[in-house]
Amino acid sequence: MKEINKSLESVFYLSANCYFCRMIRKLFLLLVILGFSEGFGQAQYIVKSSDLIKRTDGNPRAGKVNIMEEPALDTLVSRYILANKNQIERNGGYAGMEGFRIQIYSSSARNAKEESSKANQEFLTKFPESQYPNLKSYRQFAPPVYYKIRVGDFRTKTEATKLFLLISKEFPNSYLVPDIINFPDLNTK
Repeated sequence: MKEINKSLESVFYLSANCYFCRMIRKLFLLLVILGFSEGFGQAQYIVKSSDLIKRTDGNPRAGKVNIMEEPALDTLVSRYILANKNQIERNGGYAGMEGFRIQIYSSSARNAKEESSKANQEFLTKFPESQYPNLKSYRQFAPPVYYKIRVGDFRTKTEATKLFLLISKEFPNSYLVPDIINFPDLNTK
C-alpha cells in the first residue's frame, strides 16, 4: 500500500510540475504577444508644433521659449503633415507627387523607339505648347523594352478627364494612368 501511495504522490508531483511548466509557457507567450501588439496598436503619432521649432544646435546660451496654444492646433498640424505624405521624396528633395497622366503610346516592338519619337512629334504638332501650355509630353523607357509616351501633369482624375476627351479623338488608344507628376505651377494667371 505504501508503494502505491508513493507512486501516486510521484505522479501527482510530476503532473503538478508539468501543469506549472505549461502555465509559465502560456504566460510567457501571452506577454510576447502583448509586447508585439503594443507596437502595432499604438495610436498615430501627433506632431506638436513646439517640436517643429526646436533648436538643435546645442547652444548653451540659447534662450527658452514657452508656447501657449490650443491643443487642437497640434491636431491640425498633424493632419496637414499626413495630407502631404503623398509627396514622393527622392535624393533629399521632392521629385513629384501622386497624380495622373494620359498615356498616348506604349509598345515593346523592335522599332518602338522610332515609333515613340514619331508619336511624340505627332502629339506636339496636334497639341502645340502655344495653345496648351500645361500639356507637356514625357517619353519614358521601362525595362525590358517598353517605350511609353505620357502627357500632362494632373493632380486629380477629373482634371485629366477634360483633356483626355480631347486627346482621345486624335489618339484613340490613349488612356488615363496614375503616375508621379511634377508639382503644378502655383502662379496661374
